[in-house]
Amino acid sequence: MKGRPRIFIDGSAGTTGLRIYERLAGLNEIDLLGIPDELRKDPKARAERINSADVVFLCLPDDAAREAVTLVENPETVIIDTSTAHRTTDGWVYGFPELRGQREKIAKAKRIANPGCHAGGFVALVAPLVQEGILPKDSRLDCFSLTGYSGGGKKMIADYEAPDAAVRLGAPRVYGLTQTHKHLPEMRKLCGLDHEPVFCPVVGAFYSGMAVNVPLRQSLTGASKDRIAEVYREYYNTGLVRFEADIDDGGFLAADKFAGRDDMVITVCGEGERMTAIAVFDNLGKGASGAAIQNMNIVLGLKEDNGLLLGKQEMGTEL
Repeated sequence: MKGRPRIFIDGSAGTTGLRIYERLAGLNEIDLLGIPDELRKDPKARAERINSADVVFLCLPDDAAREAVTLVENPETVIIDTSTAHRTTDGWVYGFPELRGQREKIAKAKRIANPGCHAGGFVALVAPLVQEGILPKDSRLDCFSLTGYSGGGKKMIADYEAPDAAVRLGAPRVYGLTQTHKHLPEMRKLCGLDHEPVFCPVVGAFYSGMAVNVPLRQSLTGASKDRIAEVYREYYNTGLVRFEADIDDGGFLAADKFAGRDDMVITVCGEGERMTAIAVFDNLGKGASGAAIQNMNIVLGLKEDNGLLLGKQEMGTEL
């Protein structure tokens, strides 16, 4: 690659694309390829930029992301797809570098599928326990996940922020009622589970942030809370995911506690037989744009947290 890497965001006007643009706009290490508003949906103009870029972010609906991939002719162009379209597709690498061995795969990949926000939290909590033999692969798990309304995109944001917003939007709303949520396949596959979890996502009246909860029983895991905490501490010793104990505020844990950041904090609560593993992060950060930028940094050989906003630790070093 000669000169500074060229980056194109296909779908920069959307919620995720705009956040990526804001994070990258001030970086000197890269060149952002722009596209006039009137050409954002022009296949020829998009194809020209896609094939002249070193890395392309697809911030598009699923069908549009699949169509965008057909425009790629340059064999050196790296695609980072933030949609659901390719997360369990053969030939695509799942973009969660903190999973064992995944960072090396991402560094060499030409096709990277960014994790879903709910799925990223679930995978962070469950995959290490399966890999360490604490959770059997045939476990039948539950997952309760609370997210901010920005996860629903521009229309949902407009609904919640309208001056005459419906009163019912003030209460948390359960969705995914049919148990066919689009994140379920990646939740099962990336954790190596035989079964998809019973999944209960909830959207709340706050802009961003999320808390993904997985209940655990010691009779299932054979492990105490301290042992599970030890696994998490050892597993997440690099990258943007880390374990912390006692992150609650007086017995409460707000889903937006780490809103505006691009890292993820996991913890385990409870005692004895009943425990809950929880991942807290920003659905637009480590749940979307932050993860995408992290993957770009790995591909380009840049510092992994380049352009990202983190909490009290930066890649394992106290600030």
